[in-house]
Amino acid sequence: MTLEYRGQELRQTYQPDFICYNLIILELKAVTKIIGEHRAQVINYLYATQLKAGLLANFGHYPKLEYEKFINTGQRRLS
Repeated sequence: MTLEYRGQELRQTYQPDFICYNLIILELKAVTKIIGEHRAQVINYLYATQLKAGLLANFGHYPKLEYEKFINTGQRRLS
């Protein structure tokens, strides 16, 4: 997948874990807890790819799945 920054295509490419329906980035983790760096990774991928939504799923959290969703509103802050 090619990345874009301020209308310019970047040389670096990005290989997401999964892209669903050409709209959603699915980033998978297997860590004890989701931290800020994981959130920042998904947010940066959303901005760079201009996709609409992201899902961060952590399978390493005991006893069950931990996940967070992100929506790209085109503004600096995602929810």
